[in-house]
Amino acid sequence: MRPNGLARAALRFKPAAFAGTFLALFMAAMIVSACGILLETGLRASVPPGRYADAPVVLAADQQAHHPVVDSAGDRSDHGGPVPDRARLDAALVARAAAVPGVHTAIGDTTFPVRTDRAALTGHGWGATALTGERATTGRAPAPGEVALTVPGPVRTPAGEPPAVGDRITLHTAEGARTFRVAALVPAAGATPTAWFHDTEAPRIAGHPGRIDAIAVLPEAGVSTTELKGRVAAALGDAAEIHTGEDRGAVAEPGLGEAKELLIGLGGSFGGTATLVAVFTAAGTVALSVGQRAREYALLRAIGTTPRQVRRAIATETLLIAPLAGALGCLPGAALATWWFGQLQDKGALPRNLDLAVSPLPLLAAVAAVVLTGLVAGWAAARRPARIRPGQALARAAVERSLPGPLRLGLGIAAAIGGTALAAVAQSTAGEDAANAAMGVVLLFMLAVALLGPLVARACAALVGLPMRGAGAAGALAAANSRTNARRLASAITPIVLAVAFASTLLFLHSSQDRATVRQQSAGVIADHVVRPASGGLAPDAVAAAADRPGVRAAVGLLRTAVLIPTGSGDTAMLRTASAQGVDGPARDLAAVQELDVRRGALDLGPGRAAVDLRLAEAADVTVGDRLPLRLPDGTERSVEVVATYAHGLGLAEVTMVRGDLARHVTDPFAAELWVKGGSAADLAAHGTVIARGDYTSAASVDRELNAWANRLMAAVLGGFAAVASANTLVMTVLDRRRELGTLRLIGSTRRQVLRMVRWEALLVAVVGVVLGSAIALATLVPMVRGITGEGVHIPPAVYGSLVGGALLLGLLATALPARFVLRASHRA
Repeated sequence: MRPNGLARAALRFKPAAFAGTFLALFMAAMIVSACGILLETGLRASVPPGRYADAPVVLAADQQAHHPVVDSAGDRSDHGGPVPDRARLDAALVARAAAVPGVHTAIGDTTFPVRTDRAALTGHGWGATALTGERATTGRAPAPGEVALTVPGPVRTPAGEPPAVGDRITLHTAEGARTFRVAALVPAAGATPTAWFHDTEAPRIAGHPGRIDAIAVLPEAGVSTTELKGRVAAALGDAAEIHTGEDRGAVAEPGLGEAKELLIGLGGSFGGTATLVAVFTAAGTVALSVGQRAREYALLRAIGTTPRQVRRAIATETLLIAPLAGALGCLPGAALATWWFGQLQDKGALPRNLDLAVSPLPLLAAVAAVVLTGLVAGWAAARRPARIRPGQALARAAVERSLPGPLRLGLGIAAAIGGTALAAVAQSTAGEDAANAAMGVVLLFMLAVALLGPLVARACAALVGLPMRGAGAAGALAAANSRTNARRLASAITPIVLAVAFASTLLFLHSSQDRATVRQQSAGVIADHVVRPASGGLAPDAVAAAADRPGVRAAVGLLRTAVLIPTGSGDTAMLRTASAQGVDGPARDLAAVQELDVRRGALDLGPGRAAVDLRLAEAADVTVGDRLPLRLPDGTERSVEVVATYAHGLGLAEVTMVRGDLARHVTDPFAAELWVKGGSAADLAAHGTVIARGDYTSAASVDRELNAWANRLMAAVLGGFAAVASANTLVMTVLDRRRELGTLRLIGSTRRQVLRMVRWEALLVAVVGVVLGSAIALATLVPMVRGITGEGVHIPPAVYGSLVGGALLLGLLATALPARFVLRASHRA
C-alpha cells in the first residue's frame, strides 16, 4: 500500500483527473465533518448549571415522554421524545430528600410567571435565594399571603408609588388576581423583575399545586458529591432523576432537550442523507477518473503488469490524495458547522449558553469516510481492467462496456423496484404514514439512478437525441457521442439529478406547507382583532374585560402550547408533537372568531373533551366519539373524548381543548392571544398589541421562518455540493477528450462546430438531469404533501425556473470553458 512509481507517474502526467477527484473528496469531507460536528454537539450538548451552580446534586423529573414499542422481531425500543413544556416533581420529595443522611438541606425550586396590569415578573419560592445569593435589604422572608419584590421594579401600589414593606399590591397569578402584603425588598440582580413567595405557597400560585420544577440538594460538610448522589438515589429510587456536574444545566435550561433533538436531527437525519449524496458523488468521480485511464491500464496489462499491481497502483493513488483532501475539507466543514450553529442560536432555536462541540472524532470520521470511499470506488472501477487477460486488454479497452456489472445491475434494479413499491404504498395511505413512507422514495430512486446510470443515460440519450438530430451536424454528432459514451454521460447526469431531486423536495415541501397554512389561516381567522400582550401572557380577567367593551360580540382567550399524540403502529409507532390551543371562553364565541371548518361532530368543548384536526385524527386512528390518548405539555398521560374533527388545523391548531385542561400542565398558564369579534382597536389596546385580521397571517408566519430557513439552507448545501460535483465531472470529461476534439478539428470541423457539439451535449445532460430529478421529487412530494396538508404540491414557477436555469447554466459553463481551453491548446500543438 506504499506509494509506487505507477501512482506517482499517474499523478504527474494526469493532473486534471486527480484534481477533479481531489475536489470531490474535499467537498465530501466538508459535508460529512460539518454534519458530524452538529451530531456530536447534539449528543454531548450541555449548558452551565446556572442557578444550580452551588448545588452539587439536583433532582428533576424525566423530561422525556416514553413510548415503548415492540417491533416485528420482538425487540423493545423507545419511540418517545422530549415533553413540549416541563415535567415536574411531587413536592413531597423535598422532605424525603432532606431526611437523607448527609443532606444539609433540600430546596424545592419552581419558576413561573406572575404579572401586574402592565408588566410581567418571574416568580420563585423564597428558598431559592439560598441558590442565587440574593438578600433582602429591608423586611424579612415572606409568609403565606406575602411577597418579596426586586427594586427597582415595575410593581406599583394602587396610588402609583413604588412599593414599600407593609404595602399591599395586586398581582395576577394562575389562580387569578390576588392581593399580597410586601414582606421584603431585594436589590435587582438581573434584568428580569422577580417576585418571591412562601415556599409552600409558590407551587399553588404557579398553577401546579403539589408540583415543583426541581430540588437542589446541599450536602453536610465532608460529604462528597458522589457519596451524596448515591445516598439520594438509594432513598428516592425512580421518583426523580439525579443530575450532577454539567448535567445540572439540563435542569436550569428546559429547552436543552429540544435543542439536542434538533441538532441530532440535523446531524443525523440530514447528515445521513448528505453523507450518502457526498459519498455517491465522490465515488462516481473516482470511478470516472479510473475509467478515463482504461487504455493505460490495458497497456499495462498487455506488457505483463499483474492484476495485483494494477489494484495496488489505484489504491496508492487514492492514499496519496484522499487523506489530504479529507483533512483540508474538514477546515471549511468546521467553519460551516460553526456558522450553521450560530444561525440557529440567532433564530432562537438553540440556547445562547450552549457551545458547539468540536472534537477530533467527527473530523477523523470524515477523513476515514473519504479514504474508504476512494478505496472502494477505485477498487470497484479497477476490477475490470485488472482481471482482463493481457492479450485481450487493448481490444476490451477500446469498447465501452454496454451493461453494468451483475452486482451493480442487481442492486440498481432492486432499488428501482423498492422505490416504486414504496411510492405505491405512500400513494395508498394517508396522513403521517404517507409522509413517512415518501421519505424513503427519494433515496431509493436516487440509489437506482446512481447504480443504473449507464443504462438510464443510454436510454435518455436515445430519446432526447431524436430531436437533437434535427439541429444539424453538431446536434447529430452530440447525440451519437452521448449514446456511445453512456458511462461518461451518466457520471455527469447523476449529480444534477441529485441536486434537482433533493433541492426540489426540500423547497417545494415548504412552499406547499406554507401555502396550505396561509390559506387555512386566511379562511380560519374571522376575528376582527387579535391582541397579543407586550410581555408575558394576558391578565386572567382580560377576556371578561374585553367582552364588556362596547360593540364586542365575542371574546376568547387562547393558550398556545403543544401536546404529544401517539400515531402509527408497530415499527412506525411514535409520539408526534401537535400544536394545541386552550380556549378561555364559550364554544359559541370560539366559532365567532375562528372558522375551524368542522367536518364531523360539534365544538362541544368541556373538561376531558377535545376537537382534533382531520389529518391528525387519521394518523392517530380516531374519530368522533373515540377516546384519544395523549401526553399533555408536561408529559402527563391523559385520555380525552374527541367531539369534533376539523380541516383548518395546520393554520390554526391541531388540537383544541378548554384552557383549564392545559393550564395546570404548562409553565405559563396565561392566555397568549385574545381574539375579539367586534369592538374597536382603541378599546382593546389596553390589553396589548392589537393585530387586524388581515395582518394576523403575516404575524403568524414568523413562526414558520425557522423551518423555511432550514429547508433553504439544506437545499443550498445539498444542491450546492451536487452542483460543484456536477461541474467538476463535466470539466473532467471535457479535459479528457483532448484527443477526440483534436481529431474533429483535424478532419475539417470548425472550432465553432465543435463548440456547438459540446453545448448540445451539455444541454442533453442538463435536460435529462432536470427531468429525472423532477420526476423523483414529484414521486416523493405528492404523497408527502397530501399526507401533511391534504392538498396538492405547490411549485412556485420562479423557484423551479431558477433551478432549471441554474442546471442549464451550470452545464453550459462547465463544458464550454474547458472545451475552449482544449481547442486552444490543440491548435497551438
